[in-house]
Amino acid sequence: MVSFMNREALIGIDLGGTNIRLGKVRGGTLERLHSQRISSQAAEGLILGEIYKAIERVMDDEVVAIGCGVPSVVDVEAGIVYSVENIPSWRQVPLKVKLEERYGLPVLVNNDANVFALGELHYGKGQGMRNMVGLTLGTGLGAGVIIDGRLYCGANCGAGEIGSIPYRDHTIETYCSGEYFQRKSGRSGDAVFELAQQGDEETLRLFEDFGYELGHAIMTVLYAYDPDLIVLGGSVSKAFSFFEGGMRRRLEDFDYQHSLARTTITRSEVDHVAILGAAALFMDPR
Repeated sequence: MVSFMNREALIGIDLGGTNIRLGKVRGGTLERLHSQRISSQAAEGLILGEIYKAIERVMDDEVVAIGCGVPSVVDVEAGIVYSVENIPSWRQVPLKVKLEERYGLPVLVNNDANVFALGELHYGKGQGMRNMVGLTLGTGLGAGVIIDGRLYCGANCGAGEIGSIPYRDHTIETYCSGEYFQRKSGRSGDAVFELAQQGDEETLRLFEDFGYELGHAIMTVLYAYDPDLIVLGGSVSKAFSFFEGGMRRRLEDFDYQHSLARTTITRSEVDHVAILGAAALFMDPR
């Protein structure tokens, strides 16, 4: 695999179900940033065209490679993305080949939670860590796993899909993502966060309950991977101060309290960390 030094410029892409965010990255510094909505319900080719236009907003002659994170399972070697979340037409898209043919540059594609974890490893709370897990709390629940200083994807890029594990009457993701707030209160995560900031007692209890459920997901991570660090990212993580108490209360049931005491659980503080992590795909040893 081609790898690059920090002094070289790369493009990092964070492709979501409704937006694309990308930038020119050099040495962990975002030199140029662009964000736009995409036509998520459109045909495959039209969405690709929108992505090309977005890339060309930050592309220049200094760029030597492109890294991309997508909300889907990925054939990492071939760079094929499957069943991209909230983009119905993207069932099987050879994104790596499409981008390499258009720009003549090396391209790596991986899952969005994986690139979040890489961003934290190289530029955030994970610096100096050998074993960590990045949890993305947003519309869904994702996890990126770092083992012995490198990204662990599993055989089919499915490592860390703890959100799909059965839990209560559904799955862990149902209780540990923005879906929880919509189901319990009929409001989006952003809306309940605003109410919590205003001190609404019912909403504060809702966050306490959410934290308790998230504690189960954290315990699952602890039992499966025994990391030094768990970093929370995604839109819901900004409410960490409101749900941390419930999470810690649930973790009192974890069997190995001595291990828990040595594990840091915190939230990301790096702006645009997924963009940085997408570029950092070229720093990950293979």
